[in-house]
Formats: sequence, structure tokens, C-alpha cells
Amino acid sequence: MSVIVDTSCANISSLKFALERISEDVQVSADPAVIQSADHVFLPGVGSAGFAMEALVQKELITTIKGLTQPVLGICLGMQLLMSRSAEGDTACLDIIPGEVAELDAEGLRLPHMGWNTLSDQESHPLFKGISKEEYFYFVHSFGVETGPHTLASCEYGSSFSAAVGYKNFLGVQFHPERSGLKGSQILRNFLELQL
Repeated sequence: MSVIVDTSCANISSLKFALERISEDVQVSADPAVIQSADHVFLPGVGSAGFAMEALVQKELITTIKGLTQPVLGICLGMQLLMSRSAEGDTACLDIIPGEVAELDAEGLRLPHMGWNTLSDQESHPLFKGISKEEYFYFVHSFGVETGPHTLASCEYGSSFSAAVGYKNFLGVQFHPERSGLKGSQILRNFLELQL
């Protein structure tokens, strides 16, 4: 069973539809017991870091998420929430993956970074099985995780930022796999195949 954490964010439905094309057993839940019993957990998010963190606090999910031992995949803002802190509203995040979220240094390019882009400096990780550096993924964001020791892949938009991160059983992707066509589906499938 896979569970999408109900973060009250807008991309939950599209993620659920994408996963249902791959797996029959997908639930959306804010129930700690259901989340803890899942084989794989998704942490979606769009909007502001402060709003999303407040939603997790109100749903009393902070301790639950931080204590998960199965594979967890944060998507877009959900990836940023896994980090220590976000410059967006100077927000304390879940502090699961060491690192900071900063406003993108787009060097004159339009923000938000919205559209299709490739990945670079891609680590050899099961999440990227069958994914080449020529593949495009869909991004929409103004803040990003700085590259560092937990970066699994980066992306260039004016400057470099983390397109994917990983630490222990927690993974994150800045792009939207549920909106990235066949290769996005491959990322989701690869994650569902992870055994830790």
C-alpha cells in the first residue's frame, strides 16, 4: 500500500491519478496509523512553505513523518519541507535532510521557474533507473534546495539547484513526476520498487 500524506495542497489529485495508473493500492490520508503502515509514502506540496508546515502542525503529522522508516518521496514543495529551513518566510521545516531552501538565483531569467528542464550531475541511484540525462521533467517553483552532499541530481536555471535529494530513506524531487509524462511515471514506478 502507498499513502499520499494529505497536506491539503493542490497537487494531491494529479499525483493520486498518476499513481493509480501504476499501482492499484493508493490512499490519501492524514491518519498517522495509516501513514505509518504504508509501504511507500509520498509527501506532496505546492504553495508556500509556511502554509504547508502549518497544515502539518494542525494535522499533528510532524512527529509521524519524521519517524517514518519506509521510503518517503517529497515532491516539489514536499521535497523542500524535508530540509532544515526555508528562506520562504524564514520557515523552520521538518529538518530531516540537512540543507537549506533559498530563493532561486535565476540570473535574470523569469521566476517562477516554470516549464520543462533536464537533470544534470545525476547520481547512480535506483530512483533514476531507465532515466537518461536527455529526459525532460516539469518544474514550477521560485525557491529551491541548494546543491550539497545530499544532492542526487541538479538542474540549471540561471544557476544550479538540487533537482533531487536523498538522505537515508527520505528522497525528494523538485520537479513534478506526476506531470512529466512517461519518464515521470518511470520515476514514480522506480520509487515504488524501492526496498529499504
